Amino acid sequence: MSGSMGDLLNSALISLTRLNALGRTGLDAIADPAFDRFAAMVRLVMRVPVALVTLVGPDRQYFPGACGLGEPWLGRRQTPLSHSFCQHVVATAEPLIVTDARLDPRVRDNLAIEDLGVVGYAGIPLTDANGEVLGSLCAIDTEPRAWTQAELSLLADLAASCSDSLRLRIATHRSDLAFDRSQLLLRASTALGATLTPDEVVETVRDLVSGTLDPAYVGFSVLDDTGHLLLASGRLLPATTAERWRHYGRLRTTPSALAATTAKPVLLADRAAVGAVTPDAAETFDEMGWQSAASVPLLGPAGPIGALTFTWKVPHTVDDGEQAVLVALAGYVAQTLARLRLLEDRRTAAATMQKALLTPLPRHHHIRMAARYQPAHHEDHVGGDWYDAVSLDGGRLALVIGDVAGHSIDAAAKMSEYRSMLRTLLIDRHEPPSALLRRLEHTGHALGLDGIATVVLAYLDPGPTGEHILTWSNAGHPPPSLLVGNEVSMLEGRDPLLGAGRRISRRNHTVRLPAGATLVLHTDGLVETRTATIDDGYRRLHAALVAHGGDAPDKLADALLADSITATAREDDVALLVVSVPD
Repeated sequence: MSGSMGDLLNSALISLTRLNALGRTGLDAIADPAFDRFAAMVRLVMRVPVALVTLVGPDRQYFPGACGLGEPWLGRRQTPLSHSFCQHVVATAEPLIVTDARLDPRVRDNLAIEDLGVVGYAGIPLTDANGEVLGSLCAIDTEPRAWTQAELSLLADLAASCSDSLRLRIATHRSDLAFDRSQLLLRASTALGATLTPDEVVETVRDLVSGTLDPAYVGFSVLDDTGHLLLASGRLLPATTAERWRHYGRLRTTPSALAATTAKPVLLADRAAVGAVTPDAAETFDEMGWQSAASVPLLGPAGPIGALTFTWKVPHTVDDGEQAVLVALAGYVAQTLARLRLLEDRRTAAATMQKALLTPLPRHHHIRMAARYQPAHHEDHVGGDWYDAVSLDGGRLALVIGDVAGHSIDAAAKMSEYRSMLRTLLIDRHEPPSALLRRLEHTGHALGLDGIATVVLAYLDPGPTGEHILTWSNAGHPPPSLLVGNEVSMLEGRDPLLGAGRRISRRNHTVRLPAGATLVLHTDGLVETRTATIDDGYRRLHAALVAHGGDAPDKLADALLADSITATAREDDVALLVVSVPD
């Protein structure tokens, strides 16, 4: 093949306009009944052993219509271009008429002569509505064939009808594609609205565009406060590639950086465009086998906040319809990222607030303690559960576990008020637990605090012979558990919860804690779920308490959380206070 002919072939075969039209036919190396009928008609009227409807891609030809083709070719329905006569039809946009391929300088070196038995060949161009040659309708003889003008006219008429069918396929595909794109955008607002993390955003966009745009990669980068870009989808790339683009300056010439800095879409139809417009990205495109890209700015109220990027492993021209979809999709993504940023700010603020409300436990000269707080799986990560311990005069230790109804910053605020009032009463009033709970309730009513709460308030006092005396009052809270040796008991005796009424009579209860005893106070989130009874939760708690009772309080607290009935599906906040009396 001469150099000029080779150049003509290459330029024709890789034409993006032609390849896009070819893709819109929806045809591939799979039998299509309509085009099999065209091949059968050609074989019949032309009286040839083989007839094909052939479409030509950049590196192969394939046969959606075939009649008389031998195996293995009929099963494969495609060949490499080394076996293609039809590529000449595409390159010249003219019929290719061959009497004896073995003698014709245009095709005498073609492998189809030996492998497929092609000797006589007549191929007429198949075109789209814009005149792009997509392939040919061809008649093939295994012997030399002098084609008559009448035969070629008949073949041309059939090719015109076959071209009409291809154009109808393309028009139908466009209509279906427009519908698919509209449905994509309808789904996008709902699907992205349910995402909670940047990874979920990427996965959702990938799912949305599969089958419509079919990119090889979807990712996005965001601008940080210094104007650098942060890659938010690095887990979808090889580690070295992800690290290269993890954090880089906005002046680097990449599709994402260019879209983010210009606030305009960056459309790169092929590898040459990538190298010319975004040379800093060329190495990555070669590593990943990408040929084309589209990057769309993510626009916030004050300007671009990043870019949404798609890449393909084949040349891809983004048409006006696709660009409109990408821009609209980028708008949804930008709104979603703004929502996620707001949620993250709320989480951070809530976590800071919760940490401030749950102060460290006091040091005690012989009592060992550990406390834990675990939020439920809700957005604010803050609630009304709390624990507290206050060292008082005479070696007395005040212990508190409580729960204000609700899972919100409002519940945490009410919890803070109850906690602060109770701490003040503990320091100022030397009264039994029941009396302090009555004062707490009365103070809350006087100040307009309407939150419903459950509380256990206990005093732990050293006894004369090494044991300790626990005195407590319970306002509607789950009873604490006491481990002595290998026996676990529950400290029963509950009065109504705080806020349930006025002038409620409250009682005190007392128990002796021998040396080595362990006391566990907790909120109901440790033992209660919607799918299991509280009795099941207590059985599991007590089994874990016996199994790990010899552990230090910190290890024991972690073990109780890990072994609890709610560990795998935390539906409620958990506050936990473990108190160990030394041997």
